Amino acid sequence: MIKTRVEKIQNNLDTNTAVLITSDSVRFYLTGFKSSAGYIVISKSSATLLIDFRYYEKAKSEVDSMQVKLLKKRITDINEIFLQNNIKKLFVETSYMSIDEFFSLKNSFSGFEVSNDNFADTLIREMRSVKEKEELECIKKAQQFTDETYSYILKRIKAGMTEKEVMLDMEFFMRKLGSEGVSFDFIVVSGKNSSLPHGVPTDKKIENGDFVTMDFGAVYNGYRSDMTRTVAVGNISDEQKRVYDTVLKAQTQSIKAIKQGAVCCDIDKIARDIIANAGYDGCFGHGLGHSVGIEIHENPALNTVCKQELKAGTVMTVEPGIYIENKFGVRIEDMVFVTENGCVDITKSPKDLIVL
Repeated sequence: MIKTRVEKIQNNLDTNTAVLITSDSVRFYLTGFKSSAGYIVISKSSATLLIDFRYYEKAKSEVDSMQVKLLKKRITDINEIFLQNNIKKLFVETSYMSIDEFFSLKNSFSGFEVSNDNFADTLIREMRSVKEKEELECIKKAQQFTDETYSYILKRIKAGMTEKEVMLDMEFFMRKLGSEGVSFDFIVVSGKNSSLPHGVPTDKKIENGDFVTMDFGAVYNGYRSDMTRTVAVGNISDEQKRVYDTVLKAQTQSIKAIKQGAVCCDIDKIARDIIANAGYDGCFGHGLGHSVGIEIHENPALNTVCKQELKAGTVMTVEPGIYIENKFGVRIEDMVFVTENGCVDITKSPKDLIVL
């Protein structure tokens, strides 16, 4: 599976060109090996992982998609591969590489061009957007941990607990289930704090009448999940119920429209129009969703500007929200797997409003 990814890149290269991979996520995608450092050089006829002493022994035993070499001196070792393959043009990961790093490489090599063309990024982004069967199974397993954590925390949340206490309880339970870590820093916000789409858990105590929004995910074999649920504690007002029902309708109708060939910004508009027509125009200030995989935010995205067509095999989040400043907010988020004729909701947790 992984070796074919490398071969696909090679098939898109000319004889005297190469790709240099520097990012952790793409290095993992092309090797299946987790590390915080290292370089991959792919040419038409060769593929090499250059990795330092900390990882070298393990990488030799685990990586079979390419040759593994001990990294001693970055520029010298990379240049040696270029000379062996008569490389005249090098493509880099422009979306991951800083300007400083780009010019450092450009000034370190002579005899060939270091291109700022986004050829490598575009190719790999397209490859990663469509999940292979094994990748999908990992995402489903991560989501299973997420669903189980939600079922667990519903029995624990009560007035008097702090946002931080809920967050820590969720994370500890998820790790006990087998999650390799957290997909991202959990969002657990309540009451007025729930109007903050990316609020940070605080020592605020949950009170009766609060909405509690929880945005969280697990990691399995390097792949991530992402889910948001909003619940109420004690009681709710008519306005809170109206907002919740509007967000749920926006999400449900958006999911119904997702299929291969659907345009990302058109899906976003469905949710945005429902929310605006309900009287909450301006209260939904982020995109409707994004792809998920090795990274929590991948391409494409469901937002107002993305005109890409969805492909079968892509995993997308669908997460509309309404946030009323200094009052409360609601977000509901599922992950769906795009198919030719629709989509499959990977998220199994209930979405009807729960009052604890």
